[in-house]
Amino acid sequence: MTHATFHDLKDTSVFITGGGSGIGAALTEGFLRQGAKVGFVGRSDASDFVDQMEAQTGNRPHFVQCDITDIPALKAAMAECADLNGPITTLVNNAANDQRHSTEEVTEEFWDWAQAINLKAYFFACQAVMAGMKAAGGGAIINFTSISYMMGNTGYPIYTTANSGINGMTRSLAREFGSDKIRVNALAPGWVLTQKQLDMWAEPDALAAHLERQCLKEHLAPDDIVASTLFLASQASRMITGQALVVDGGVAVTG
Repeated sequence: MTHATFHDLKDTSVFITGGGSGIGAALTEGFLRQGAKVGFVGRSDASDFVDQMEAQTGNRPHFVQCDITDIPALKAAMAECADLNGPITTLVNNAANDQRHSTEEVTEEFWDWAQAINLKAYFFACQAVMAGMKAAGGGAIINFTSISYMMGNTGYPIYTTANSGINGMTRSLAREFGSDKIRVNALAPGWVLTQKQLDMWAEPDALAAHLERQCLKEHLAPDDIVASTLFLASQASRMITGQALVVDGGVAVTG
């Protein structure tokens, strides 16, 4: 897939949560190909991926193994990447977990775990970059949410609750930090067929039914999300903030 080039992203400091697999890996590659300095975290070792990215793009990302529910560890990883690459001026909160569950089976422990991954870590990552972005004269935060809450999907009510919370947080932070030229937007993908989705939930009947709901009759791949993220990070979107950009092939038509 051919992506647009955003020249202003070259040599900028980018931090991505969950940047070693799925959509996150595509995002890491996308920013590297723009010439950005990319740091990312993930729970699983991504050393091979780092080597692969350097070989393919000529630009080596910096990886810190980290569980984002451990807020001190997340902040330490972000500080390490900022020390190496310069103050983070693009934050992509991508890491999430959409484990299926029913309302009846939810315990307090599961609630806390799900919110820690899908909402709490987003907030504290935003908090951690604010001072550096302000000092740098501005920045961009892209918070990944999902169309699942817009559609009122069943099967993961704690996940959709967090998705909705991400949008509320995005709007409030956009207004709070807009005077510092910090833009905060949400990006809501549709059903993107990552390897995890294909392995766990992408049954033929479900895929066919979802495709029928899309205006564009083609399944989304991780690369389809990259260009929109680059746009929101770049000065091409310099007057866009507090918004939720939906990239779903036309399932949840908004406006």
